[in-house]
Amino acid sequence: MTVTRIGEAVRRKEDHRFITGKGQYTDDIFRPRQAHAYFLRSPHAHARIRSIDTAEALAMPGVVAILTGKELAEDKLGDLICGWMIHDIHGQPMKMGSHPALAKEKVRYVGDHVAVVIAEQLDQAKDAAAAIAVDYDVLPAVAELAGATDSATLVHDEIPGNLAFEWHLGDAAATERAFAEARHVTTLEIVNNRLIPNAMEPRAAIGEYDSGNDAYTLWTTSQNPHVARLVLSAFVGIAPEHKLRVIAPDVGGGFGSKIFIYAEETVCAWASKRVGRPVKWTGDRSEAFLSDAHGRDHITTAELAMDERGKILGLRVKTRANMGAYLSTFASSIPTYLYAPLLSGQYDIPAIHAAVEAVYTTTAPVDAYRGAGRPEATFVIERLMEVAARELGVDPADFRKRNFVRKFPHQTPVIMAYDTGDYRASLDKAMKIADVKGFGRRRRHSARQGKLRGLGYSCYIEACGIAPSQAVGSLGAGVGLWESAEVRVNPTGNVEILTGSHSHGQGHETTFAQLVSDRLGIPIEQVTVVHGDTDKVQFGMGTYGSRSGAVGMSAIVKALDKVEAKAKKIASHLLEASVADIEFRDGQFTVAGTDRSIDFASVALNAYVAHKFPTSEIEPGLKEGAFYDPVNFTFPAGTHICEVEIDPETGKTTIASWTAVDDFGVVINPMIVEGQVHGGIAQGVGQALMEAASYDRDGQLVTGSFMDYAMPRAEDLPSFQMGFTQTRCPSNPLGIKGCGEAGAIAAPPAVINAITDALGTEAVPMPATPSTVWEVMRAFGPAARAAE
Repeated sequence: MTVTRIGEAVRRKEDHRFITGKGQYTDDIFRPRQAHAYFLRSPHAHARIRSIDTAEALAMPGVVAILTGKELAEDKLGDLICGWMIHDIHGQPMKMGSHPALAKEKVRYVGDHVAVVIAEQLDQAKDAAAAIAVDYDVLPAVAELAGATDSATLVHDEIPGNLAFEWHLGDAAATERAFAEARHVTTLEIVNNRLIPNAMEPRAAIGEYDSGNDAYTLWTTSQNPHVARLVLSAFVGIAPEHKLRVIAPDVGGGFGSKIFIYAEETVCAWASKRVGRPVKWTGDRSEAFLSDAHGRDHITTAELAMDERGKILGLRVKTRANMGAYLSTFASSIPTYLYAPLLSGQYDIPAIHAAVEAVYTTTAPVDAYRGAGRPEATFVIERLMEVAARELGVDPADFRKRNFVRKFPHQTPVIMAYDTGDYRASLDKAMKIADVKGFGRRRRHSARQGKLRGLGYSCYIEACGIAPSQAVGSLGAGVGLWESAEVRVNPTGNVEILTGSHSHGQGHETTFAQLVSDRLGIPIEQVTVVHGDTDKVQFGMGTYGSRSGAVGMSAIVKALDKVEAKAKKIASHLLEASVADIEFRDGQFTVAGTDRSIDFASVALNAYVAHKFPTSEIEPGLKEGAFYDPVNFTFPAGTHICEVEIDPETGKTTIASWTAVDDFGVVINPMIVEGQVHGGIAQGVGQALMEAASYDRDGQLVTGSFMDYAMPRAEDLPSFQMGFTQTRCPSNPLGIKGCGEAGAIAAPPAVINAITDALGTEAVPMPATPSTVWEVMRAFGPAARAAE
């Protein structure tokens, strides 16, 4: 066993149990006498509930109970909440419609929760659900975002025009002046298609009430179990916080969809007391399609103003964002503070103004999906940059270089203060790896084969490690966005790390242990990482927004600082030297200028034996905790270059090559980082080429299974060419920026820019399926232009 250093490509410690089937997911947990829950969901997008008749269903074999919104109201449970308050352009709070865990008077999307059947076996619960008679008064659906604010039908009767809020950011007057002075304006109409997350593990929950202690335990597929406990106790009213334990065991992917507080875990916890038994629910894929929070779904008009030299003067954006039927947990922040402040991209844009309308529709709620607002912003600015360069007759790479931010720190006109970066270095390196100079030769070769070839750039920036708490609080966040950590050194010198971050595929058990191994000079095998249990970890804010490294690991560093400081005091007594003379390096405490030393394990043992130092001066033990609140966001950035080949006969787009050069600051484990980027690119390519959630006019989800909703597979992707540049982040002790969302942010504009380059037209919507590309070629391709 050897010490593992920061920067080494260490294989993930946790993978052994995953690939050998030894993981423990929520569905793997079985509680004594557990019953099974199945949710009756609305078949209508919009309807009033006249009555619910459960008599026949209650008499069926195995049925334990059937609960509806009536029982929920009897127990005075509160609504599901949105935890980020947005104030509109008039300073008024956003309009939040009531969101009960079980519908009371009205259903508002297909899949809305009407009742829960609890039975001995899942099949019995499903059979009984089919026997429940619900009398619906069906109302018109409001399924299309484009016309929702003009509809006479209201999703929430008390919210006029189905408008949750109108919001804006930036200086409208300065932006108008910039456009008045412009010599060229590029305008684009953009639809950012709705996506369904589809993590490998569907959501699941087990609620268990302990009558002896009047306490609840909830096992759930959550990215932030402490926040789940906080919401369920303080707002929904399940139980006081100290009487509710939330455990998120192994979680098979999240991508944002498991941040939120859903009806199912709420009902399972509540129902366990009602029926006096543990209640288990595991969602199937059809339920996930219907009722997991969806992502994206924007309609945008964007304009870019430039002077005669091609220097950007201003950006004007108008976006209509679909919120679905209810405001989900963090939904309001996505098209506002996680979107508009990133519209500046990597560019020095003097004036920006963004106007956003957040609209209710009779569709599933829309919330954070990998990148959360940053992909939407990047798609807007990177499509504008590409199209503007083409309209000006300028090479797209040169046009970007002309407008890059050069001096740091850089204050954008939309809140963000970029601390450091070198955008040109990433673009130059990516162009070299991608052999952009040889693209013309490859394009001619494709033409000889009867194929079209295109190249597209995406120079993205994102904001990670959202903070500081004071800043996000001023923007409407209902919680602080710090992180906690505790370092427990055992008497034999091995170490337990308790973190408020949560791992659901990111490899924390390896990277966090790698940090400790490097810092304390002990083998990585002697470090265990504990997370996901509110009874073990004091409090934490979970994992999302690429915050685990920059915020979660920084909290560990603070706790390690305290451990080292105390260990030096103990070592000074053991070595009979002044604390100021104790040096610590590579697991050894040494008296400066001498060969007298003692190793870390011996100091740990003496910390607990406590024979050799006065306990009146030093408390026994070696355990320290810390909270870390960042001073700024972090700003990962980079360049992705996509090269495509298109078959004109079929419209099929093949990704011929992909180059990604990213600046993530200090990289703890390059192998894990590369894996994160690979996965993100795959999801971004999925959005660009094949994924789209689609509702018909009646609000029925017509892409409700993998038969209708395509997902990328290995054969859809090339081997990625990757590289890194590095500018160290100055706002955290490790210099980390974050990597988890980069690929999903960068990929969609890179793909669409490449396809439009190949086709010679900008009229290519996402997803650019073969049929879509084929139709675009017929409408806007060379033959169509010749006919004109």
